[in-house]
Parts: sequence; C-alpha cells; structure tokens
Amino acid sequence: MKIKTVRLVYFSPTKTTKTILESIAVEISTDVRHIDLTLPNNDRAYPELNNNELLVIGAPVYAGRIPEIAAHRFQGLKSGGNPAVLVVLYGNREFEDALLELNDFATAAGFVPIAGSAFIGEHSFSSEGTPLAKGRPDASDIDRAHEFGKSVRKLLEETQDIGYVGTLKLPGNKPFRAHAELPQASPATDNNRCAACGACAGACPTGSVSVNEVSSTHVETCILCCACVKICPQRARELKDPNIAKIIEWLHGITAGRKEPQIFLCSNCS
Repeated sequence: MKIKTVRLVYFSPTKTTKTILESIAVEISTDVRHIDLTLPNNDRAYPELNNNELLVIGAPVYAGRIPEIAAHRFQGLKSGGNPAVLVVLYGNREFEDALLELNDFATAAGFVPIAGSAFIGEHSFSSEGTPLAKGRPDASDIDRAHEFGKSVRKLLEETQDIGYVGTLKLPGNKPFRAHAELPQASPATDNNRCAACGACAGACPTGSVSVNEVSSTHVETCILCCACVKICPQRARELKDPNIAKIIEWLHGITAGRKEPQIFLCSNCS
C-alpha cells in the first residue's frame, strides 16, 4: 500500500505527544500534515482523508484513560477505511485502558488500526523538586519512535489490501476503568513573578486561564495538564494544592524505575 500523506492528529498540552508523533511520521512520508486539537477552536475543520493517507492519532494518558476533552475533540474525525496508528503518552506509571480506548474510537470512526504504541512523557505534575519521568521523551525514546515509524512503513509497503492486514491486539480491559476524580484544583500564580505575558493563557487547552495584571485560573474547567506551568518563562505558575501534593508524592514513589516504550503491530507482522 502506497502512503502519500501522513495526518497527525493529537491533543498535546505539553507537546510530548506531538514530539513522538512527529518522530514516527518522519520515517513514513515526507508529506506530514498536522491537525492539532489541543486548543479551543469552535471553527475547527476536519478534512476528509484520501485513500493514500495514514492517520497517526495521539493523546496523553490521564489515570489510565484518554482525557475526556481529547475524546470529545476526536469525534469530528471520520474515515472510509484509512489505516491508523495509535499512540498514547503516559507519565511512567501505567497506560492501562488508554490505548484500547483509542483503538475503539478509531474503529468506530471508520479507521483500520494497524499499529499502536505507548510511550513515556514527562508527567504533568513533574517539577524540579519532585521529578516524574523528567525530560521524557528523551533521545532513546525518539530513537524508538523512529524505529516504530520504519516498522509501520514496512508493514504498509508489504500490504496490498488494508482489510487483510491482520488483528491488532492491545492491552486493556473492558469495561474501561472509570475516569479518575481528582481534587478540584489548579496551578496558582506567584504575583511577584508574573509578568502578565499571556503565555499561560495561550497554552491552556480549556481556555481556563485569564490574564489581567497577573494570570488567574478558572478552577472548575482546569484539567490539571499543567501546560501553563511548563510554558511560563517567569516560573510564576505552580501546582501547590495539598491534595494534589499527596498524589504527587505517591506517584514519585511508584514511578522511580524507568519504563520503556511498548510497541504493538498487527498479527500479520508481529
């Protein structure tokens, strides 16, 4: 099967998912196009895919599931049988049902999932004081993403009919685990550091951050992605909620050992 164009579709508040998708795609085609579903956009267009296009779809993992906001934004995608590669990024704990959930979405939308992967990305709650998968994806992860892209390209080149590509077996359980109920919290602003530059508001996937003399967050719509924390040039944003601090301490204890990416290919090429 000849693939001309790779469509990258992603929800990626802190850019780790985007980074891995780009590293996969560069090994498949020189024509790579982005559909970035991270930021609010009521006028977003979902293009119809041609027969020679591959979808590479990615999202972070929030407590073993795809974020509900990402799943909602993916709903506009439809296909008449295009192949799809599934990618999730998790913070070195577990990805649990997320990859299987993404598979179910892609299948329901008319895509044919041919490969999947679970990569590690720096956890949203990671900080200098409590690092959680700090700096990931790193060079080793990027190399593995390139290898995965080459495997996908080889699979497609050897496949005449996408309907006979085989079965993609993925880990996970049904019914899916319930979405986690985190404490209602949001990053706080250090007013003495904040320069009101607006970078945090521009990075917020839910439009929850506003900037006047300093930035502030509408806690009810914050999804705790911490994109605002990581992008702030003044380091004026910090997640300090005491209930979240307990979760961070727990995560730090169970994520100390390095985990490696996991790759899943259809049955005819595994």
